[in-house]
Amino acid sequence: MEMCDEDKSDDDSQEPSLADKFSKLFDQLEHCSEDEQKQKIEELNRLIEEMNKEEFESIFKTVLFNKMDKMIEENKVTMKNAVLLLKRIGYCQMLKNILLYSFDYSSLNKRMREVIIDENEKNKEEEEERLLVDLCECYLLLSNRFDMKLLSICVPCLLKDAMRKEESEETQKEVEMALLALSKAKYYRMKRELYLNKIKAIIEYHKEHHNLTRLAYQSAWKFFIYRLDTDKSLNEVILNELHFGREAAREMEELTRNVNWKKKEEEMSKEEAKEVLAIRRWIKTLETYFLYCQLRNEEFVGLFSSIVQVSRAARENKREICFWCICSLRSTANNRNVRVEDLLKGGAIDVVLEEFQRQTLSDNIEFSLLVFFINVSNRMEENMDKKMEEMKRKATKRVIYEKMEEKGYEDTIISFHKMFYYLYRKYYCTASLNISDYLVNV
Repeated sequence: MEMCDEDKSDDDSQEPSLADKFSKLFDQLEHCSEDEQKQKIEELNRLIEEMNKEEFESIFKTVLFNKMDKMIEENKVTMKNAVLLLKRIGYCQMLKNILLYSFDYSSLNKRMREVIIDENEKNKEEEEERLLVDLCECYLLLSNRFDMKLLSICVPCLLKDAMRKEESEETQKEVEMALLALSKAKYYRMKRELYLNKIKAIIEYHKEHHNLTRLAYQSAWKFFIYRLDTDKSLNEVILNELHFGREAAREMEELTRNVNWKKKEEEMSKEEAKEVLAIRRWIKTLETYFLYCQLRNEEFVGLFSSIVQVSRAARENKREICFWCICSLRSTANNRNVRVEDLLKGGAIDVVLEEFQRQTLSDNIEFSLLVFFINVSNRMEENMDKKMEEMKRKATKRVIYEKMEEKGYEDTIISFHKMFYYLYRKYYCTASLNISDYLVNV
């Protein structure tokens, strides 16, 4: 009996989980005054920031958003207070790289769409304009499916907010939130007049005055890059007018220097973890860019060098970052506007060969490495590239082949031969079953 009592005492003394703390506080909201709600929401926001991915996913389900909607409907929580909590949920979801569809299927999603449309039609005073900005941010940060009517309201509204030039910390945070929300709007066809002049002005002003946070600046570019999918004419603006290659390379190189890559994830400070997240977002943005870009300039070599630098730095303790670097390079090798000699000069060939030497490789990295060399081999054999003279092409092929020989690449490919069919079936695409496709024949 004494042992049982002792065990019970130990159980009772255990610290409640973050999920339990959050649920208890959340249930108290509807019984508080408006000011008390604000205080409790501040506590809830602190808990959200502490959550890991598993805790986050366990809490923010459709049932929670439905419950919040009911609390708003019954006037137990004001919309202004609700957005304070919803913005933090959406912000942390983005920073923690968590993809949730729970809000999309909630009654709160429908209510928020209706309120945004109603607020947009009002003759707004300054305070009401702020509410519309907050609502638009919540909608974009939490949603994964948008309709054009909402985007035609949210995009100009948030770009206008992001164009503020005050240098106060509060303004910087608000601008960062607006641009982060905009970066969520992927691949939707938008009229140029909704965004082009404003996003250009935001980027150009930052290049001269450095008024944006790193996350805000990266988010502005991310929003712009996503527009390439539906408007190819933006290539000239993005690459040659705003110099995306140079800016992205500079940002990534600075971020890479700010991180102690020898530390494991659990050993990193919050600031270092944010820098790593920013690098990851840049790498994924670059993969998207090379999927759709239709121009080339001399800044590409520096851009490839920065990806290579990140890949090498992340190789031991940040394999996910390393994987996205390889994916980005895989996209570049498949892009006909990227010269193979630029990949060579930027060190892309070297870093991919180095990856092949690792004793253990995950399936997804192994597949991406193989596809990279299929793409390079195809590019070296094609006769369509008028920009590369035949002698120059042969010289490039010779350099690549010598690097392959030096690294024992052909033996590595042969050792992978039994894996080709498995990888081909798993990824349903371009993993060739022919060994010669992975070699640059001279």
